[in-house]
Amino acid sequence: MENLRVLELYSGIGGMHYALHESGIPGQVVAAVDINTTANQIYGHNFPDTPLWNKTIEGITLDDFNKLSFDMILMSPPCQPFTRIGLQGDVRDPRTKSFLYILSLLPRLSKLPRFILLENVKGFECSSARELLVKTLVECGYTFQEIMVSPTSVGIPNSRLRYFLIAKIATENLCTLTSSKILDAFPHSSESDSSEQPTVLSPTRPGTCQPEEEKQESPVLYKLETTTDAQRKKIQNSNLSVRQIQEFLEPQDEVDLEHYLLPPKILLRYALLLDIVQPTCRRSVCFTKGYGRYVEGTGSVLQCCMETEMESVFTGLDQHSEEEKLQQLLKLKLRYFTPREVANLMGFPQSFSFPGKISTKQQYKVLGNSLNVVVVARLLQLLVS
Repeated sequence: MENLRVLELYSGIGGMHYALHESGIPGQVVAAVDINTTANQIYGHNFPDTPLWNKTIEGITLDDFNKLSFDMILMSPPCQPFTRIGLQGDVRDPRTKSFLYILSLLPRLSKLPRFILLENVKGFECSSARELLVKTLVECGYTFQEIMVSPTSVGIPNSRLRYFLIAKIATENLCTLTSSKILDAFPHSSESDSSEQPTVLSPTRPGTCQPEEEKQESPVLYKLETTTDAQRKKIQNSNLSVRQIQEFLEPQDEVDLEHYLLPPKILLRYALLLDIVQPTCRRSVCFTKGYGRYVEGTGSVLQCCMETEMESVFTGLDQHSEEEKLQQLLKLKLRYFTPREVANLMGFPQSFSFPGKISTKQQYKVLGNSLNVVVVARLLQLLVS
């Protein structure tokens, strides 16, 4: 294949760019566009030769886009308008404005790009923004497939279920890309854990986005964990096609343990809410931009002392005084994953690095806003094959 000219919108720290490299597809990013100054510093540090436009997408004219003469668009528009915990403003949210601008420009380009890949959160599939996207693609003569995929589908022990759309101009014959071919590209899902299964969405009924059914009452074991939770984690950890956490960790002698240990006040206040994993686990929960600052739902923490059984620490914990409780919890040596380890779990190569002036807090934030490189690479291979 000839060298593709690629436009990377909402480029962040370069997850899409790395995915392009990982895919093996010959291509050159002719422009990357983002307004996040921290993300742009990191992108420029890793891709110094790529033109990086620090401007709003709405500030780029049709003529500017035409001059780039790109063959592919890679984009991950802001997800906040579609998240389950957000206001779900959809097209009414000001952060959707740039995406709507892209859709208005697409039919007017002097040369339509041959390929498009878009990533977003679960929830986008039943948004008005998605309906407008599909309408625009059909009118422009694209064929497309929509997929929900988690990194566990490529053997990575991290849950990060995301919506993806891959589209080709009709002459590229995407109709040969069947659902079975897509699912064959993601073979590592546990059949027993339906939440981690890759799903090819129906164009006419992509998703219902109904509220999750209330869980049936299940006895709490310890750590505010129900038997249902424990069973799900057991299933995930028994999936041998998914690699172990320890394969993604930095060497112990390279980690400043004291810097990443959970402080006493966090242990005392949030211990029962922590998602704790061990090096031999084959699961971890999604890392978000709040990791390291907030506790609930922002990512897993790692148990470093394996001589102490977690159950022995948490059973009857509330019956102890605060000092006794703290001493029990400290036995586990719970720590945050380092930014490098989070990057590993998100598929970033070892060549990826942060400039020295980027704080740990900023590193967690930009990683939480990024995507899984390996999943996107696999989808690009499907798209261009």
